Amino acid sequence: MNLTYRLYRFTNRVREKVGYRTLKTAIATPLSMAIAQSLGVSNVATAGILTMLCIQPSRKRSFETAADRFLACLLAIAFSAAFFEVFGYSAVVLSVLLMVFIPTTIFFKIESGIFTSTVITLNIYLFESFNLSFISNQLYLIVIGIGTGFIVNLYMPSLDKKLENLKKSVEVRFLIIFRQISRLLKKEETDWHRDEIEELEKLFDEANELAKRDRENQIHGTNHSYSEYFQMRRQQFLLLQEMLNIVDKLPKNDKVNGDIVAFIDKLGKAIHTNDTARAFMEELQVLKENFKQVELPKTYQDFEAKSVTYQLLQELERYLSVKVNLMEPEEKPTKPIEQESESDL
Repeated sequence: MNLTYRLYRFTNRVREKVGYRTLKTAIATPLSMAIAQSLGVSNVATAGILTMLCIQPSRKRSFETAADRFLACLLAIAFSAAFFEVFGYSAVVLSVLLMVFIPTTIFFKIESGIFTSTVITLNIYLFESFNLSFISNQLYLIVIGIGTGFIVNLYMPSLDKKLENLKKSVEVRFLIIFRQISRLLKKEETDWHRDEIEELEKLFDEANELAKRDRENQIHGTNHSYSEYFQMRRQQFLLLQEMLNIVDKLPKNDKVNGDIVAFIDKLGKAIHTNDTARAFMEELQVLKENFKQVELPKTYQDFEAKSVTYQLLQELERYLSVKVNLMEPEEKPTKPIEQESESDL
């Protein structure tokens, strides 16, 4: 039992340090060579090279490139026959062949197969042979090399854990920004340097790449929840930056209405909860109506303060609208709002 646990921990550490793509390459390459050798195919190293070139970061890319690579290899055999058999096996002919072959693959939109097909072209050039037996051997190598890489690449580890960690990291920084906005509105002393802004930009770049890979790994399903979630958060992040710009314009001696500050505090604390954006939107509408009832400003400073506060309310509404528009169904639910089961605000 103890040995099994140690083995499990060691495997996890290897996965974290090395990466699944590297592990799959290390497994698939000798496997394809062994298959080729067992079938009596010569030059088995070619099968290993083809497999190595076929390992992709996602299932979708694997599907898309497997056919392109196979077609490009067949095209390379045809070009090799036309050039080498007619003009001879020389470096000059090889150079001309590649200058014609590469644009042709681009024209037929199978350029992802350039490197794998070039391996076959170089094989034919080095062996200076174009008989039926040799070409059959190359076809075996193509099928084994690309096929092994494709099959091994069908296994893709779940990215849920990484995406969930990124989600939590984003939410924590949103919470900090909301708290700091609240403190700025209350004119409290703060030494906040706004590091979370730069951190969030990096987190969104990483999340976008992972969410894209997660989406490409979906074969039958259409579950793009992470992609939609981070798209929503990125838009809200831009609005948070606008809120900060607005708060900076607030006159130094003016404080914002306590109800609005309390609402912002509540909004920040709800980042990790299941409260709905629609419920907060209704509360915000009440605040806006109450704000309209405030007596008209008598001085320019009062006017400026009220103008800035209204702009802030508008940005808060846009912030909540992003969630409503992107994460809620188009059809309005028939059950009461308080019974809705929503994901994060």
